[in-house]
Amino acid sequence: MAGSNFQKARFHMMAKPASYRCNLKCDYCFYLEKEEMMHGSAAEKSSSPQSSDQMSDSMLKRYVRDYIRSQDSDEIDFAWQGGEPTLAGLDFFRNAVKYQKQYADGKTITNSFQTNAVAINRQWAQFFAENNFLIGVSVDGSAEVHDKYRISVNGKPTFERVKHAISLLKEFNVQFNTLTVINDQNWNKGRETYHALKALGSVHFQFIPIVEVEQHCQQSTTGHYSPTADATLTHFSVPADGYGQFMTEVFDEWIKEDVGRIFIRMFDSMLATWMGYPASVCVQAKDCGQAMVIESNGDVYSCDHYVYPANRLGNITQTNIGKLATSKQQQRFGSAKSTKLTSLCQQCEVNVLCHGGCPKHRLVPISGEKHKQNYLCASYKRIFTHTAPAMHLMAQEIQGGGVAANVMPMLANMR
Repeated sequence: MAGSNFQKARFHMMAKPASYRCNLKCDYCFYLEKEEMMHGSAAEKSSSPQSSDQMSDSMLKRYVRDYIRSQDSDEIDFAWQGGEPTLAGLDFFRNAVKYQKQYADGKTITNSFQTNAVAINRQWAQFFAENNFLIGVSVDGSAEVHDKYRISVNGKPTFERVKHAISLLKEFNVQFNTLTVINDQNWNKGRETYHALKALGSVHFQFIPIVEVEQHCQQSTTGHYSPTADATLTHFSVPADGYGQFMTEVFDEWIKEDVGRIFIRMFDSMLATWMGYPASVCVQAKDCGQAMVIESNGDVYSCDHYVYPANRLGNITQTNIGKLATSKQQQRFGSAKSTKLTSLCQQCEVNVLCHGGCPKHRLVPISGEKHKQNYLCASYKRIFTHTAPAMHLMAQEIQGGGVAANVMPMLANMR
């Protein structure tokens, strides 16, 4: 197929080469349940090519080629996730890099790789170093908190294995960041978690609130994600205001001496918004739809959190990947974030900073409202209100030719 036949656009895709498979069994993982869907009913199977829990070499080659050709950009990032992507094997990623070089056509190719890190050894670390992979390591702070949920399939704790993997990444000078899930165990440990991540040597932090509905509260007859009106949250979900407490604790530690040295994805995105730029985090963006998922069998879905039959856009063996990314179905999915807000949310003073948050977290029915309110609303209000004075100062400083770190002594004097 000639490159000129490809519809070009700018979009981001997260590939799941090992699908739902994982070498951990984290209680709060929302993707392990996909095994049932991927190997579900005959009707579901007949709508797409045969399901597979491992991306084939031919599918990998097609994906790499088509993703590069469909991108209207000179810089293209491949994001590898899971499940656990190391289960695809080192040779799989050697081939991925080989195909990227084969089809790059002068474009700059980068790779990001999200992992639980327990399988990372010297061979993996050397490969990551040689090919400039950016590694996202999942770690939930201190050993006590991490080992509560992030356990191996045989029930063993994993913190020390993750710590060892991070030491290997540092030894080989591999760039990495940490991804921390905020749950019922650590929402009130923001300060402790922040310092635990610093102690591991991380300088780029990402914090992800876990909000999951019990499976029996999900209506699935239509293939949509549609929690019942009285849906019950899982025990490990973060409290509605707990994420706010966690992030404000982290902010208060960060603002003391680490601005410009430690980079926290949410705060970077907030500062961009304060300066008039689009949010860099999808949760804070006006619309969704720019971060799709490709499963191991080539099926493309609207979002990592919406891998449900109703959100399947198609398969790259049957439809141009660019056409899937710009399809009317995907456009409707993306715009629904801003068009399906409660009046309460529309009138909120911090709406411009969160635009209602992730649609999957809109779980709270409000009398007289057609749509539901975001479960984390109280947390967002707390975060954006608490950080506003410092964000305002940082934005002013940067716009005046300075750097954000210059506000630390100002804020220290104010305290």
